[in-house]
Amino acid sequence: MAKVLVPLANGFEEIEAMSIIDVLSRAGIEVVVAGLEKREVEGSNTGLKVIAHTVLDEVDVSSLDMIVLPGGLPGSEYLAKSDKVKSIIKELNASGKPVGAICAAPWALKEAGILDGIKHTNYPGFESHTGKEGYVDDQKVVLDGKVITSRGPGTAICFGLEIVKLLKGEETYKQLKEGLLADYC
Repeated sequence: MAKVLVPLANGFEEIEAMSIIDVLSRAGIEVVVAGLEKREVEGSNTGLKVIAHTVLDEVDVSSLDMIVLPGGLPGSEYLAKSDKVKSIIKELNASGKPVGAICAAPWALKEAGILDGIKHTNYPGFESHTGKEGYVDDQKVVLDGKVITSRGPGTAICFGLEIVKLLKGEETYKQLKEGLLADYC
C-alpha cells in the first residue's frame, strides 16, 4: 500500500488539505497527516482545528512513497521555511519518489531546490516565490517527472485524482473520478 505524508502547518488551506486527504484515502492510499510542530493545527480560513495523526519529527521518512503539501497562508510559508520539510522533500526526490504541492505550497519545493528546470504551477501570483521559469498558468495540475503541482482550492480534487493515477494507476483513477462525479478534472 502506498504511503503519503501530508504535513500541516497553522494556516493551511482547508479545502486543499481535506480534499487531498480524502481523495487519497478513498483510493486505498495510507495518508499520514503530520502537524509541523504539534498535532493540533488550525486552518487559514475557518478557524477549523484538525488533530493530526502525529507530528513531523515522529514520521519515518524511509516508509514514505510521497509527500504532498497543501497550500494556504501562512501555512505554506511555514512549510517552505521548515528545514525538516525541505529535508523530506529532498530525500524523497533524490530517491526517485514523487513530491507534490498545491496553491502557495510549491514555494517549499522551490526552497528545497527541486523546481529548477521543472514545469510547475501554483496559485496565481506566487511565481515570485516559485520562479517564473517553467511556470504553467493554463493547467489545473502539472506533472513533470516526479513533481506534481496544482493551482488552488478549486483544483484540489483534480490534484488528488492525479496523485491517485500516479500512485495507483489509471483504473483506480477512473473509478474514483467517476464515483466523485469529478468529470471536470
